[in-house]
Amino acid sequence: MRIQFENVDFQSRSGPNGFGLKLARSLTQMGHSIVGENPDVRLTFINGSNTFRPNVLRLDGIYFNSEQDWQRMNAPIRASYDFANAVIVQSEFNKRLTEKYFGVRDGIHVIHNGTDTSLIEKIPAAVLGGGIPRENVWMCASAWRPHKRLSDNIRLFLELSGKDDVLLVAGKDAQNHTGSDLNDSRVKFIGDLNWESMIACMKASSKFIHLSWLDHCPNVVVDANACGCTVYCSSSGGTREIAGKGAVVIEEDEWDMIPVALYNPPKMDYSRRVSNFSNDASVKITDSCMKYSQILEGVIR
Repeated sequence: MRIQFENVDFQSRSGPNGFGLKLARSLTQMGHSIVGENPDVRLTFINGSNTFRPNVLRLDGIYFNSEQDWQRMNAPIRASYDFANAVIVQSEFNKRLTEKYFGVRDGIHVIHNGTDTSLIEKIPAAVLGGGIPRENVWMCASAWRPHKRLSDNIRLFLELSGKDDVLLVAGKDAQNHTGSDLNDSRVKFIGDLNWESMIACMKASSKFIHLSWLDHCPNVVVDANACGCTVYCSSSGGTREIAGKGAVVIEEDEWDMIPVALYNPPKMDYSRRVSNFSNDASVKITDSCMKYSQILEGVIR
């Protein structure tokens, strides 16, 4: 197939663009061509120009923050949703959310994000100062915003960790998203990392915390799962679907999918910890890519 990617910047490190690059590489390895013009099919991320069919829309999530003009922000996504021959969403949570806001349609498919596990195998674990063993290292990473709950991540670490444990916090301006009451010498802010450095730190960590509220299918959790970390996550959203069978889930009240103040998440009760359900979704980009390929070929036929 000749596949054209729309609304993807392969030079960007953001979640959707980073996944788009992994997917494009994997499709190329399968023998498909990524082209700028004269495609057989167009794969649109989030929303597009709605000028070419056959078209497959890959959604990253939709807007529901009541403190934003969510209806206006969703309008171009809804137009692409209605235009596309098929739609790919990242999680069962995303499917329910999208159908709630945009309506039920045919040709909507759930494909969880994947990562390049063959490349991850080649990246050595980071060597941490003092030779601290992996079982004593926790980690979290994000593009930090209020609903990503960095303070809650740190509180969970302080509550459950041993005296010799450390928490690596990766991400730009992380210290601006936590309070001075959580200062602890065991919490190490390591800044904004490229993907390879992030993977190296994950391979040096045994536990990865991602308590983000109503997240869709976070790529950092896919990567952490692939690196063998035990994931600690919220029950809200789609994170638990890709957190792994051994993940620890902090249960929260069910969201009714009515627009909500996303940047004002509820308080967490860390005692509400349960083991993740048996879903053990693949985190391999090759598995995700195979499913994408089947849908792209299907809309051409």
